[in-house]
Amino acid sequence: MDGTLTLDTLVNVSTGPAPAGLRRASGEDVLVVIPALDEAAHIETCIRSLMTGDDRLRAAEIVVADGGSRDATRAIVEGLRREFPNLRVLDNPKRLQSAAVNRATQEAGAGRTILVRCDAHAIYPAGYVMQVADSLKRRAVASVVVPMDAQGETCFQKANAWIVDSPLGSGGSAHRGGRKSMFVDHGHHAGFDLKTFLHIGGYDESFSHNEDAEFDTRLRAAGGRIFMDAGIRLAYLPRASVGALAKQYFNYGKGRARTLMKHGEKPRLRQLIPPATLVACVLGVALAPLTLWSLILPAGYLGALLLASLAVAVKHKSPCGLLAGLASATMHMSWSAGLFRQLLKGQRL
Repeated sequence: MDGTLTLDTLVNVSTGPAPAGLRRASGEDVLVVIPALDEAAHIETCIRSLMTGDDRLRAAEIVVADGGSRDATRAIVEGLRREFPNLRVLDNPKRLQSAAVNRATQEAGAGRTILVRCDAHAIYPAGYVMQVADSLKRRAVASVVVPMDAQGETCFQKANAWIVDSPLGSGGSAHRGGRKSMFVDHGHHAGFDLKTFLHIGGYDESFSHNEDAEFDTRLRAAGGRIFMDAGIRLAYLPRASVGALAKQYFNYGKGRARTLMKHGEKPRLRQLIPPATLVACVLGVALAPLTLWSLILPAGYLGALLLASLAVAVKHKSPCGLLAGLASATMHMSWSAGLFRQLLKGQRL
């Protein structure tokens, strides 16, 4: 159930130093792009976190691609330019994050060889940008992605975080809490070889969600390699309510369906299980007036969620874990509903 995760509230990144003696990127190599829209509450903290910890950052180009913010986002960024002369604001009239990154690479990418995509809701530790750039350069790959570790503050967030990085929550996606550095098909986007990014056309700007997975499909088809660097870890706060989580995963499902249709791909087994479960539950309940045996599958699913909730609560010694099943069901059913909705609509938005 992969999808773009940039709408999550990112709170921390844990990175390790590059091994001594290996190739390092130059600041002149790097273009950093931060898509933004009405981010006055977060943008200064994000930028300051990105601009610390490595002297090479002074030579990097830092671009905030603003989608027409109506708050003080632009004014804040313009004010920071006095302190950080390598910072600039760029208009993103199409408003989507995919379009923001594309426009920034076209307008500000001249002379740069590495693209680092960052999120306005993030607070990064010192040196994150150059850690990503170093990893990309020393491995000579098309893209470096990073694993994500979910964390929670509210009770539902904690339950959501505890289950999302498990096979029941995310289906075993490598970048969801993965601990092993390896080549992958997809992961949370961090760094790109800029020439390759531009060569395959950047992001598909018709995608509001799942543009990252769609890009990775084209990248692999073009022979590009994607490396997940488990030494660069991103911690984030997942959605804090059932409604927000349902909306997020509904959009993820729609985006995944569009990617599958665009490229004529077949879904993987882990992507088939949630929609099959949704169909089984709906049919089971619908046929219950005819035979109670039809409730076996819905009851089995509910039982699995209940057991998962109990297991999470015991493991983390917290009653908040009892909400893990609810969070998992919300992800499964919403993602599946979005997938079916988009499949019925076809490629139309």
